[in-house]
Amino acid sequence: MSEAVLHRLTGSAAGSNFCPVRLAQQAIERAESITRDDDIQLALFYLYASSYGSLEQFTAELEWDTDLIESRQVLEAAFEHELRERVSVAALPAPDADQVARSLFALTGEEAGPSMSRYFSKKATLDQAREFLVQRSIYTLREADPHSWAIPRLRGRPKAALVEIQSDEYGGGRPDRVHAEIFAVSMRAAGLDSNYAAYLDRVPAITLASQNMMSMFGLNRRLLGAIVGHLAAFEMTSSIPNRMYGDGFRRLGFGTDVTDYFDEHVEADAVHEQIAGRDMAGTLAEDRPELLADIMFGAACCLAIDGEAATHMLNAWSNGESSLR
Repeated sequence: MSEAVLHRLTGSAAGSNFCPVRLAQQAIERAESITRDDDIQLALFYLYASSYGSLEQFTAELEWDTDLIESRQVLEAAFEHELRERVSVAALPAPDADQVARSLFALTGEEAGPSMSRYFSKKATLDQAREFLVQRSIYTLREADPHSWAIPRLRGRPKAALVEIQSDEYGGGRPDRVHAEIFAVSMRAAGLDSNYAAYLDRVPAITLASQNMMSMFGLNRRLLGAIVGHLAAFEMTSSIPNRMYGDGFRRLGFGTDVTDYFDEHVEADAVHEQIAGRDMAGTLAEDRPELLADIMFGAACCLAIDGEAATHMLNAWSNGESSLR
């Protein structure tokens, strides 16, 4: 499936006989888990990359190719169905900004298993630290972009809150402080390639699934609540872990050229979590109560899938193995 999508998006002759529904359905039927299937998640990554424009070799005119859109819909339906079946959502709060914020803080404050950030701060080796940057690069070199799809779909209070968060993510008018650019500096200082998707063939499906889930929530207007909830949970679980990641890199001898990204997020995300919880997610639930269930679903998905990605890395490292393909 992913090979066929790649050939179609690059305009090669091999993609001319693309049969999207058949290939997509076959891929779904053979997959034990949509979230863990390399072929499906790579295909989705390519399809979303076409909309982002993140891979220059993909022709812009093919973004709205009807065969590709049809195949994306088939894969997305299976992916979303699996997430809704697997990810448990707690009882919904009242559609009140304060109640929603409290519920989100309670949800994100729960311990969901082994802590990647605690391990990283105390035990990660030099190779594991570089692997960590590679795994994170799939999202972080495009940081904030999946959530920005929600901006034109919001209005009033939640829109203002989201724009305030995103303005910080994009450097507040300073190109050198765009968070994706700061992370690129960290990668280069650690001896890694900072070109986007340079390590695409090395990361496992669960890493792609985390990015693809954000893209699916952001690109589908009917999932507006889910992308807002995802961002709220993402910001609420960022500040303290980033302090630990920075400490881990310092322990390994790296300087500010590597740690700047993580140190930046300690203070920024401590502010963002308050804005995201009440002013964005909370007011959206007040203004549009019908989105409350998806707000909480998106938050739960953020914790579940990112937790699986962290567990994958920790399990590999505890077995003396690489977490990369």
